[in-house]
Amino acid sequence: MKKTGILLLMLVLIFNIRCEGKQKNTSLLENKDYQKVITDEDRMEWWSDARFGMFIHWGIYSVPAGFYKGEAQTNSAEWIMNKGKIPIADYEKFADQFNPEHFDAKEFVSLAKQAGMKYMVITAKHHDGFSMFHSKSSKYNVVDATPFKRDVMKELAEECEKQGIKFGFYYSQAQDWHHPGGMGNTWDNTLERVSSDTYVYQKALPEVKQLLTEYGPIAIFWWDTPREMTKSVVDSLHHITTALQPNIITNDRLGDDYPGDHKTFERNGPRYQPEAKYWELCQPISGSWGYRSDDNNFKSIPTLIHNLIDQSSKGGNYLLNVSPTSDGVLKPEAVERLKAIGSWMNKNSEAIYGTQASPTKEEPKWGRITMKTVDNKGLLYLHVYDWKDGVTLPIRLRNEVEACYLLTDKSRTFKTQSLEDGIEVKLTGDAPDSIASVIVLKLNTLPNALPQQSLGQDESGLVRLPAYRAQYENLQGPGAQYNEKLDCISSWDSETARVYWTFEIDTPGNFALVAGYSGQEDNEIEVLLNGETKVIKIPASGSNSKRFKKIEFENFSISKPGKYEVSLMPVANKWKGINLKEVTLKPSKN
Repeated sequence: MKKTGILLLMLVLIFNIRCEGKQKNTSLLENKDYQKVITDEDRMEWWSDARFGMFIHWGIYSVPAGFYKGEAQTNSAEWIMNKGKIPIADYEKFADQFNPEHFDAKEFVSLAKQAGMKYMVITAKHHDGFSMFHSKSSKYNVVDATPFKRDVMKELAEECEKQGIKFGFYYSQAQDWHHPGGMGNTWDNTLERVSSDTYVYQKALPEVKQLLTEYGPIAIFWWDTPREMTKSVVDSLHHITTALQPNIITNDRLGDDYPGDHKTFERNGPRYQPEAKYWELCQPISGSWGYRSDDNNFKSIPTLIHNLIDQSSKGGNYLLNVSPTSDGVLKPEAVERLKAIGSWMNKNSEAIYGTQASPTKEEPKWGRITMKTVDNKGLLYLHVYDWKDGVTLPIRLRNEVEACYLLTDKSRTFKTQSLEDGIEVKLTGDAPDSIASVIVLKLNTLPNALPQQSLGQDESGLVRLPAYRAQYENLQGPGAQYNEKLDCISSWDSETARVYWTFEIDTPGNFALVAGYSGQEDNEIEVLLNGETKVIKIPASGSNSKRFKKIEFENFSISKPGKYEVSLMPVANKWKGINLKEVTLKPSKN
């Protein structure tokens, strides 16, 4: 399609959006408060207070459930078309077999509510190109292409509205392995290719418009895996989203120059509190995002509850993913875990909803801390994982304590002591909860945190920047993230994922950068420090990700004391991915 044709199509589409919006939006809901423009802070308030949501990956990939021609395919189930290099004609046959007769939207939303979740995000279209709603732009959808003939998105949207759960869509805007203009399908030679812009204007943009005008108030639009899309189409997707539902919340995966409203961490949460004001960890309840018949790698109930607490203690949200089968139900293991989380939340949700990050910004060995501010006083919630009778919990705050009691039983109080190096809370008796017992610590003023251990020089002038203290800017997709098991930055395969640290220098001079890393192929990275930018070549270290090697970069000069940032950014087209253990600034005579 020529550029003039694309432009004309876009103008017609925008005109239709404006005209149809005026006609259709009146019938969406009698209450149209969701269309009133509010401030960014007010818009984000419910999301930040919610802390906990349900992610749902569901599509026709639940039919093969991880297997193609009798062989298990790698990666999560929703990637089976790509990993198995399944021709479009063969993959379409899964739609003929998709008939989730046991799906019940009311039951599904009720389970999310029972678990203590406040919002829901579901895959309206994943990379396989199949629309899980009655798309007007493609017959390749759940109503027209399956024997089920029901719009599951509409059923869930209506049920969420009834039960008071915020509702949102996941949408893969760039990848579409079914459309000839969608990115990602490199194996099916039957595709008669068209431009990516054509795909967006023919399918993605009209579908996004439909999702935002025919399904009521959409609280969240969750973009995924931006690729090399032109700025004009990314602009179009952004503008249509905010124009139709101005108070919608979006993540950071639409494209470059569109950071969205919150940062996204995938699978592994940050070890250290992020600098971002709003952020979220999305994580599958088992091993795969979509349903795999061989996936029994369910996280334990204590792990899931601790993960929820951990994100809240750092000021973030937890979006926990479940994967329905082709019958439209969840495996019993998933249901059991959601109900167990709900049981804990029934007693302790006050310590999760509406909380702020811990004022100490540190991870206590005994558990985690969340906080609220009430009447200009700090109200701390001590989530105790490791409870032992007679043990003292140290809290790095210099405050007087007004009260200290068990959240679930205010008559059960605890002795405290305010010292120069912090507050001590003495545990007595048995743990009320085997997973996490919550103690309320009411301060007489706002929290006065003891000085945080900042990243800076030791006695020898060395600056150590450990992986768990890194900050991330993942511009396109998951990219880099902290791996607690390996104690390193891993999954750093995206060339648009920037990693950086902030640190202090007391004794200026010349510094050599030393990095501990592992990687199977050669890479190049751009290092920025104190206004100097240098491109560094990183040779392959070998295949063992646990065996780290050290490389010494070129020297950087720092002429005066102060606060600095060192930034590591992959060089485009010269990046295959590494694991990064730590970065050290070593004083150099050169």
